[in-house]
Amino acid sequence: MTKYVLDSYAWVEYFIASEKGRKVKEILEARNNEIHTSVITIAEVCGKAKKENADVEEAYRQMLLISKIESITPEIAKEASSLRHEMRKKEENFGLADAIILVTAKTIGAKVLTGDRHFKGIKEAQML
Repeated sequence: MTKYVLDSYAWVEYFIASEKGRKVKEILEARNNEIHTSVITIAEVCGKAKKENADVEEAYRQMLLISKIESITPEIAKEASSLRHEMRKKEENFGLADAIILVTAKTIGAKVLTGDRHFKGIKEAQML
């Protein structure tokens, strides 16, 4: 079984049914994969849907239906702050949400499924 934490990039590509989104769909539909989503990703994806006048409720419903939702624990928050600090030495725009998603993946032994350039070269990331 492979565990994945989908970031906002992956979910958005899935929802718009792009070429990369079709790759996400294959991963979501594979029976041997376990899918997770951080609560921070829900906020980002719903915000993007609202901005694009897309169906926020449907995006929200699909994320809850398809994946296990991972909370931001105090430990994840603390570790993410350190990770963000370290990552910004290499990638100045590495965000706190990215750090939270990466720490969440590390905590549960998962890969981050993404196309976000901030994750390029990170061993816990699977690029689309």
